Amino acid sequence: MFIAVEGALIWSLLKFKARKGRVAAQIHGNTKLEIGWTVGAAVILVFITAATFSQLNGIKNPARSDVDANGQRVASAGAGARDNGAVFYASTDQPPPPGDNALRIRVDGQQYVWRYQYPGPKKVYAYVDMVVPVGRTVTLDITADDVNHSWWIPELGGKMDAVPGYVNKAWFKVTKPGTFFGQCAELCGRNHANMFARVTAVPPDEFQRFYDAKAAEIQAAQDAAAQQRRQLQAQQAQQGQGAQ
Repeated sequence: MFIAVEGALIWSLLKFKARKGRVAAQIHGNTKLEIGWTVGAAVILVFITAATFSQLNGIKNPARSDVDANGQRVASAGAGARDNGAVFYASTDQPPPPGDNALRIRVDGQQYVWRYQYPGPKKVYAYVDMVVPVGRTVTLDITADDVNHSWWIPELGGKMDAVPGYVNKAWFKVTKPGTFFGQCAELCGRNHANMFARVTAVPPDEFQRFYDAKAAEIQAAQDAAAQQRRQLQAQQAQQGQGAQ
């Protein structure tokens, strides 16, 4: 469109240029031409609208996971999903994906870091880096703890606002191992520019090792903190008895 419009403009400037001082001819407009460009613009708008709505199903509806929670292959991608060679993706409010094999992660925006809460019986969370299994549909519950943020990994879909008190939805499915970079896309304070995010897609068995290691790390830290609290309480009790 740009080339066509600018080409017509340059052609008109060269063909119809006149010497300085010449009086322009007073002529009536070209009715057919005026009707033509009005109809042409309407046709272009209809075409863009039709193309947009034809893609909405693949944007709104998450694809089925290719693998289950154990990394076993279960199904192929949904027909409505979009593929850029490595990723099926979308970002919008959406229904649950087909089957029960999606990985649901809660994304919390905090000044100035992203926190990811993983599902499951173990308490697993991470900051900045989100690790996901290849071939498994990932659904995101996106919110914020303090001010408005915006979750944005360009290669995994559009921006999605993270708003305190609300939960927005997004989903993606990565079909090849890789790392995808992004950052907060909503001005959220003085360190907004440093609020980075990374999503790393790994094979299912590697994801399970990450999950187990992170759960053990968190449990060990909680146990150590609990031990310190018990020791502190014991010391305070001894000091209280000594004072009496």
